[in-house]
Amino acid sequence: MSDEPKKYSTVHYHQYLGLDKLLDAQHPRSAELEPEPAHDEMLFIIVHQSYEIWFKQILHEVGSVVEMFQTNKVDERNISTSIARLNRVIEIFKLLIEHIRIMETMTPLDFLDFRKYLFPASGFQSFQFRKVENTLGLPESDRMTYNNYHYATFFTKEQQEELNQIAKGNNLFAAVEDWLERTPFLRFGGFEFLEHYKASVERMVEKEAEAIRASSYLSEKEKEGRLRMMANTDPYFRSILDPHVHSEEKGKGTFRLSYDAMLAALMINLYNEEPLLQGPYRFLLCLIDIDELLTTWRYRHAQMVLRMLGRKTGTGGSSGHSYLRQTAIKHHIFTDLHNISTLLIPRSELPALPSRLVKELGFYYTSKED
Repeated sequence: MSDEPKKYSTVHYHQYLGLDKLLDAQHPRSAELEPEPAHDEMLFIIVHQSYEIWFKQILHEVGSVVEMFQTNKVDERNISTSIARLNRVIEIFKLLIEHIRIMETMTPLDFLDFRKYLFPASGFQSFQFRKVENTLGLPESDRMTYNNYHYATFFTKEQQEELNQIAKGNNLFAAVEDWLERTPFLRFGGFEFLEHYKASVERMVEKEAEAIRASSYLSEKEKEGRLRMMANTDPYFRSILDPHVHSEEKGKGTFRLSYDAMLAALMINLYNEEPLLQGPYRFLLCLIDIDELLTTWRYRHAQMVLRMLGRKTGTGGSSGHSYLRQTAIKHHIFTDLHNISTLLIPRSELPALPSRLVKELGFYYTSKED
């Protein structure tokens, strides 16, 4: 091996960032088709180009997490790295939401100055955003159609195949579900966690019911209503106590995660203060934050469109605000992790873990195959 020092080529800032291409990528159509360009079309282009660059970074971060979680061993180092990268994604989504505030410095009349030149272009045609949705794990069954067309209709065959492969399992939801199913503390030996948990749930529910019945400021009708609302949570509790009930509810679309994955997520939430569960708990919180921020971005986007266009149709032919608002309501990914809160019980009611399990949760966290 040569002892010569490594030689590094020099590079200029302008060249390294490819600024010739980047800064020459804004071509307002109004400037090509009108004597005077619409001033705010430049802003419109730059904001959307910024979105695409950030989508690329999101795919870079989430893709690396998926790759780590698809291995047979997810150790503490990978958990920590994943949390750091997902926190970066969280901050990017916050920034994307703030981009809308910049767009809203443009008035509806400013937008109408150049909107006629955008047909039939639409944000719906963003291949990278569809990759973001699929890479996070948005199920096709939950997708809304776009003017009765499949969401991938407007992409090339190669792009459609790429989206299909991601949706089939090469995504964050599938990787996380598999990881949760492999968590070793699902096997409790002689400790009957579910029996203790069931007793705790029954005590909690009865205490809440007693408090409602004893209330002096609620009418009898209001008491009945509160008790009925409590009963609505019963399928969730029964589904975690009985895998057959869970299977039935999963078939109805109540859940996406498997029974073992749901049980593991519940355990991580209930015992998140155990040393070896703190990382997994923070990781699950990241997934919830991303889902929430993506929903917030969809909602803010819908509100911006309402502000700019009212009830006009979108440039791509969608119903505009109505379509975007419905995606904010329907296009969720990690709903099961949000709904884990339904299954939580007070710390004072937590079943005590066996000392052997407590010891293990304090020292290592590996897959069942190690």
